[in-house]
Amino acid sequence: MYLQTIVLIAHVGIALMIIGLVLLQRGKGADAGTGFGAGASGTVFGARGSATFFSRATGVLAALFFISSLTLAYLATQRTAPTSLLETAPASQSAEPPAQAPSVPSELPLLPDPAPESAPPDGANDNN
Repeated sequence: MYLQTIVLIAHVGIALMIIGLVLLQRGKGADAGTGFGAGASGTVFGARGSATFFSRATGVLAALFFISSLTLAYLATQRTAPTSLLETAPASQSAEPPAQAPSVPSELPLLPDPAPESAPPDGANDNN
């Protein structure tokens, strides 16, 4: 239970770092401005160094993300099914039988007889 929580927190952290790295990377369209001399001034790691560093860091984080995903899937299958409340209830320790239900009278009142079935429905014997 605790291991799954730790892996889940790491998984979310890795996902947030991947999002940050992807947003920091420059797209392929940004290289179009390098022909006019504005390309190298926008990088911290040099003209080519940032792409390599961010690409490798993204690859490493992606591999960690896949590993944590597989670990979470494995941990989810190892959970035990919840037991029913009847199985977890303590067994009664008293040897006394349960209280008896109130006795039912032997003679029940009779219900009135239903309408006789031989009577025809209304209007069926109309001989007009």
